[in-house]
Amino acid sequence: MRGNGICTAVLSLARRLKLVGVQVRIMSTANPDPSSTDQPDYPLKHFKFPIFEPIIETNGFRYATFDRNIATQAIAWADVVHLHEGFPMEAKVARLAREMGKPCVGTFHLFSENVTANLGLGKARIINYFVTRWWRNSVYNLCSVVHCPTETVKKHLVKCGYRSQMRVITNGLEIAESEIVPYKSTNELIVVLCIGRLSNEKSQSTLIEAMRYSKYADRIQLHFAGKGPCQKRYEREVKKLLKEGVIKYEPVFGFYSHDRLKEIIRTAYLYIHCAWVEVEGLSCAEAIREGVVPIIATGEFTASSQFALDSRSTFAERDSKELAAKIDWWIEHPEQRAEMGIKYAHSIKKYNATDAIAQMIDMYQDSIKKC
Repeated sequence: MRGNGICTAVLSLARRLKLVGVQVRIMSTANPDPSSTDQPDYPLKHFKFPIFEPIIETNGFRYATFDRNIATQAIAWADVVHLHEGFPMEAKVARLAREMGKPCVGTFHLFSENVTANLGLGKARIINYFVTRWWRNSVYNLCSVVHCPTETVKKHLVKCGYRSQMRVITNGLEIAESEIVPYKSTNELIVVLCIGRLSNEKSQSTLIEAMRYSKYADRIQLHFAGKGPCQKRYEREVKKLLKEGVIKYEPVFGFYSHDRLKEIIRTAYLYIHCAWVEVEGLSCAEAIREGVVPIIATGEFTASSQFALDSRSTFAERDSKELAAKIDWWIEHPEQRAEMGIKYAHSIKKYNATDAIAQMIDMYQDSIKKC
């Protein structure tokens, strides 16, 4: 479903592979929007989890029911099977592919904390340990290669005893050749942008709380580009800030097309990435690509901090006071903001999709040779 990073990553990968001549077919649940052209080649029935389905839906996910006949057709057609999650259906596909003599590669898109945080169990180490172990034994250790979007992921998997070969390859993004125009403020309003699913592990509440400690809160307009289960709670929290006079400008919530999001990014003075669990966080890279200076949470599971060029662009996860201090510093130093915006835009070029696709194809070819 649209609205989650895995869907975006899979569709982008498929499109880019096709552009360089690789044949790609997708097996998944059907897109719930019947008018959408993004429909799988091998559609599967929607599996509804008892009790947890409403939470799953509000996070933009739909899980599939395994169908051995459909899976057999899909695997028979393919030279290599690419799994993008570690759930029961993928476990069955991995075992079936092994029976049929077809190689599997798997992308590690989610930490277990990404899942458990939405159940209020993100910090329950014993539960996260068992989820990660199940993924390891049932899915990823059956893959010849595991694709890790960041070094943070690779280190975590090694620590957790994953045995398959690992390749660190960014999911990648398109890099424009056009020159970045330095940001110029036209009035006292300062747009602070946050992109991503509105959920517990993305921790947008940290940014909302930071307004209570910022000297410039009355000049800031918060813009949340995303949707998710926490949206109503966040809307209540910002209305409280407005009522108390902490902020003057009403925050904006919206979910946008790719082109419209680009336009919105270019209006922002700062980009804030609060997630305490993040496998890569290309929404952060997309903002940086347009010349917006980021401030990014750091922590054990926050791979997005790799995009920061120095400590002025980082803060400890869920520390709203430190975040407010960093926001204030950048507001007080507009010349450095303009200078660093250009440096950030150039820094993101190493995450370009062209190089990433070449590395992914090498990974596929190596997995075929090993089979």
